[in-house]
Order: sequence, then C-alpha cells, then structure tokens
Amino acid sequence: MSRSRYHVTRTSRTAQVAAFLGAIALLILIAAPWWAGRAELRLIGELCLYLALASLWNLMAGYAGLVSVGQQAYVGFGGYLLFALTIFGGLNPVLAIAIAGGLGALVSVPVAALIFRLRGAYFAIGTWVIAEVFRLSFAQVSALGGGSGTSLPTGIVRSLADGRAAREALAYWLALGVTVLVVASVYLFLRSRKGLALTAIRDNELAAASLGIDIWKTKFLVYVVTSALTAMVGGLIFLQKLRISPDAAFSVNDWTAFVIFIVVIGGIGTIEGPIIGTLVFFALRETLADLGTIYLMVLGLVAIVVMLKAPRGIWGLIRSRFDLELFPLGYRVQQKQDKGA
Repeated sequence: MSRSRYHVTRTSRTAQVAAFLGAIALLILIAAPWWAGRAELRLIGELCLYLALASLWNLMAGYAGLVSVGQQAYVGFGGYLLFALTIFGGLNPVLAIAIAGGLGALVSVPVAALIFRLRGAYFAIGTWVIAEVFRLSFAQVSALGGGSGTSLPTGIVRSLADGRAAREALAYWLALGVTVLVVASVYLFLRSRKGLALTAIRDNELAAASLGIDIWKTKFLVYVVTSALTAMVGGLIFLQKLRISPDAAFSVNDWTAFVIFIVVIGGIGTIEGPIIGTLVFFALRETLADLGTIYLMVLGLVAIVVMLKAPRGIWGLIRSRFDLELFPLGYRVQQKQDKGA
C-alpha cells in the first residue's frame, strides 16, 4: 500500500547540488595561488571584495530597507584604520583589520542614532553626508598624508610574509576568507529569528510592528553589523592597494555606485543576486574597460535594460521561470511518498 504525507523542509535538491558545487568551487579558489598568475589572483581577490560589499549593501537595502549611498564611509574608515594602527600602533596588518571592524561597529552606533531619524531619500542623502564628513576628517590628518594620502611602509608590507608572491597569496586568501564569512553570515542571519523578523519588516513594516517586532532595534543591528564588516573589507581593499588617499578611500563611484549596480542587476533582496551581479559587472569591466567613457555608458544601458525587462534582477527572472533557490531561507511544504504493506 502507498500513502502520501507532507513534511516541512528548508532545503531542496537544487540547493543541495548547489552547495556541493559551491564547495568544489571554493576548494578551487583556495588553490588559486598555485594555478593562477599574479594578475588573475589580484582580479579574483578584487571580485571577492566587491561581492562582499554587494552582499552587505544588499542586506541593508534589500532586506532592512536602508538604502544607503554612503557605505564608502566605512570602506575608507577601515582602510585608514589599517594604516593608522600599523604605522603608529605597530600592529600586524591582519590584527589591524580585525580591530578596524570592531571600531567600525563602535563608530556606527552614534551615526545610526543620528541618521535613523531620517526616512527614504533623506536617509540616503544623510548617509552620503556622513561619508563626506569622514572624508574631510581624514583629509585633515597630516600624519596620514592629508589630502594626498600615504603608502604602507615597506617594513609593514614585508611583515606579512616572506616574498612578494607569498604576500599576494596571503592578501588573496584574506579577501576570499572575508567574502565567505560575509556571505555565510548573511545567509545564517537571514535564516535566524532575527532574519525572519527582518524579512517581515521588508514585506510589510506596519504588519511587522503589529506582531511585536522591534523595527528600530532590528534595523539598528543590521546597520552596525554591516558597518563592521564593511570596515574590514575596506581594510583588505587597501591592504591590496598598499596606498590610500581620501578621494580613493571615500569614492562614492567605486564603493557605492558600482555596488548598487551589482545588486540591482543581479537581484536585490536575494543572496544569489549579488553573486550574479558581481560576475556580470566584472565580465563587462574586463571586456569594455579600455573603451573609456563608453564603458560607463554601457553599464548604464545594461542597468536600464535589466530594470525594464527584469525589475527583480537577473536572478529574480531566473527564479520566477525555473523556481530555483540556491540559498533557501523560508520553509517549504513537500509531499513525501512512503511505501508499506
């Protein structure tokens, strides 16, 4: 006799296959210093860091509804803290990056208390103003080069590892490790009770409040955690560059505009979206970067076409057509067949 019953699950066959393939891809990326050239290693490391920034911005804007155009504030903050702690404090760069993350969280608390009084477009403008305050403040620090910036001393660079190849490999592994940490943290957070509350806030803030969800506290937590991890990513970015200046560290174009482009074309409000968006962005950049301003025009055209044809992004279009979910967050009711006599 055959009888059917239903069971609740948070995974799927597709997600299991994706996890297996992802693990293989991660092992291949870990081994990149042995099979990739110096240029390829830098490119993959940069791709990883952009993916981390995009995932963090997506958590804020796509789930918490905090549309920030000033996340470059924490990228630059993390970069400058790396230089300050290593040059003046004599700390190891890796430890300095970790401390920069903690200080980024600490600084974000009063910033959040201030800008959370704003809503919508005013909030976005407020984050940009805060980023400009950060830029102008660090530009006044003459010990770090003022407006012209400074370079990381050779002695500090050599303290990372023996040999240039070893240092570049270490910087790459750190970038890969932080990216895995960011993506995993976002995924696990969204699967937790706090993540469920955040999803409820995104879907209907009024209904979430009626269920007893503390909206301000939940958004505050997301902002602080995102700021801390963004500061760590910023430290890694300028550990690879070995030089920092206010304009480079707090560039709205590099660290916010491109990140928003990645999330929008990939699919905002999904974990898969930033991954796809990052791959598309780097494919376009590597193909068209030599065309100068035409490259930026093509990026704008791609963004317009995607927003018109697929408002939920590339991954949103794929998911709606094929019902795929590589990072399952919700619960599903599935039918299970049991055979017995």
